Amino acid sequence: MEVKSIAKWVRISPRKVRRVINEIRGKNAEKALILLSFMPQKGARIVRKVLHSAMANAEHNNSLTREELVILKAYVDGGPTLKRWNPRARGRAFPIAKRSSHITVIVGNKN
Repeated sequence: MEVKSIAKWVRISPRKVRRVINEIRGKNAEKALILLSFMPQKGARIVRKVLHSAMANAEHNNSLTREELVILKAYVDGGPTLKRWNPRARGRAFPIAKRSSHITVIVGNKN
């Protein structure tokens, strides 16, 4: 059984979150939570909340135990980009892309 949790429109670049997601994909959910709590990246805190939510969904909605949960799928998609401009010399303007992410974590039994 698969249980999903999604965080949408998170204001962090998908590239930065993918570094964190790649470390936990396929691991035991309990061990991944411990691993995420010691990672220094901002994305680790966000992914930890999404993983914790997915585990809670599995426990309460589908009566699965925390010990047997494994991260089956974890991926990050790009959200909408906020386009801003930075003034530069001689009247020029340089674009700034403030990226956002949609983070999805799917947990379930190993079967």
